[in-house]
Formats: sequence, C-alpha cells, structure tokens
Amino acid sequence: MLAALMMFRRLTFVSLTAGLALVQGIGIPGAPRVPSPGRAGSPTVRVPVQTVPPVAPLPTAHFSTLPVGAALPSDADCAARVRKTAEIRPQNAPFNVRASGPAQGGFYARVTGNFAGTTDEISQWASCKWGIDEDIVRAQAAKESGWFQQGRGDWTADSTRCVPGHGLGIDGRAGQCPESIGMMQTRYPYLQAAFPMATNSTAYNLDEALAARRSCFEGNETWLNQFPRGQNYAAGDLWGCVGMWFAGRWHTTDADTYTATVQDYLNSRIWETADFRSWTPV
Repeated sequence: MLAALMMFRRLTFVSLTAGLALVQGIGIPGAPRVPSPGRAGSPTVRVPVQTVPPVAPLPTAHFSTLPVGAALPSDADCAARVRKTAEIRPQNAPFNVRASGPAQGGFYARVTGNFAGTTDEISQWASCKWGIDEDIVRAQAAKESGWFQQGRGDWTADSTRCVPGHGLGIDGRAGQCPESIGMMQTRYPYLQAAFPMATNSTAYNLDEALAARRSCFEGNETWLNQFPRGQNYAAGDLWGCVGMWFAGRWHTTDADTYTATVQDYLNSRIWETADFRSWTPV
C-alpha cells in the first residue's frame, strides 16, 4: 500500500513538472515539446485572433476631372468620399432623396440617383461618379438652375415636348410648358428615359446630366460633326461638352458664349457668395 502511494505521488510530481516545462519552455526527459514560433526557448503565448474592421475611405479633398478612358468610381465609393456640407437650398429637401426607376441601356446604365444628402453633397457625389471636376459641376448647376431642383426652363408651346406633369399653362405661363427641369435642367425631349426621376430627384437629375457630359468627354457624340460647328468634335474637351449641353452643337457662338458664363461663375465661385444664397427659383 505504501509503495503504491509513493508511486502515485511520483507520477503526479512528474506530470506537474512536465506541465510547468511546457509553459516555461523547459524540456525534461520524456516530456512532450511544444514548438515555439519565436526564438528557441521562448514561451508559447496564444493570443486570441481579433478581426480588424476595414478602414473606411477618407473623404476626398477635391473631385477632379478624370482623363478619357479612366475607370469610374462606383456609387458606394463616391458616397463614402463625399465631404459633409451645409444645405443652402432648403427648398430642395423633398428632392434630395435616393431615386429609383427603370434601368437605362448603354452608357446610361450606370445612372441610378442612388444618393441622398444636401444639395452640395449630391453634386460632389455625381462629380465623383462621372469624373467631372466638382467646381465645374457647381458652376454649371448655378448657371442652369441656381441650384434649385424645381427650376424650369426652355419654355415651349409644343405640348409633345413638355416635362411630364408640367403641361401647357400648368407652371403659370399661358400656352407654354418647360422642356427642362432640375439642377442641371435635364431636357425631356432628348433624355426621355430619365423621367420622371429627373424631376423628382436631385441626385438622378445630376446623375443623368453628368452621364451625358462624360459620354461627350469620352468621344461618343460623333453626330456633332454632322452639324454646323466651330471646330471638329473630339474627345477630351470638357468645356466643349459644357457648351454642347446648352446649344446642342460643338463650339458654336451660342455654345461658347454659354461656356464663358459658366467659366465666370467658376472663377468667382458664385455658389459661395451671399448674393447666390438669396436667389429664388425660376
């Protein structure tokens, strides 16, 4: 009995010693060895694996024009990079929402209006998405609508060209209706697939308009060379595309006069002036 008790104590001591050796990295004869990832003889320490969340993209200091053929950012990437700015057009609140509508084909398949924010934040998002300088976007939107999504223009007496929901006489002009509406005055007769979303959503209106700007910049509007023009149409001329949005022609007198006004707005940064804040919608 005594011999058995002494044997039990000896085995217990050896087991405890082996366990301590494993923790301290000390080998004893007959004890298993746990490999250490560090230097020889260093203790093995098991650290729980922690999942590090991905770092969110930082806001971009300025969205500039991307070169012809550049890969364009996604809706989500641009949304993450928009800088927070205050609202100077509270009248746009009902329109500064995400849009939904039937998908368009071809180059316009990317148009979604999938962003909500202040008017300037939406401008940033669209600028980022289509690779058009954000200040040029701001300046042209100031020229087109004064940054009012409910702004209307290009009045006509032709009922077939009216913005849907804005028929002849509805907007206070007897026998007339607007062909264009929104931040960028998206024009119904030429971009019918964008409606009614271009009327109801600031983001969609800008998304559609800058898709057209980018298509022009990429060199897709070769039909411009079939009409009177100041020079031959070619890709990479952003100011030519700004003028084409107004005149429907390439570097004509009307187009270039309009472009010069947008450039004046850009140079004066009119959207930052107190006078601009006091404008009222047309």
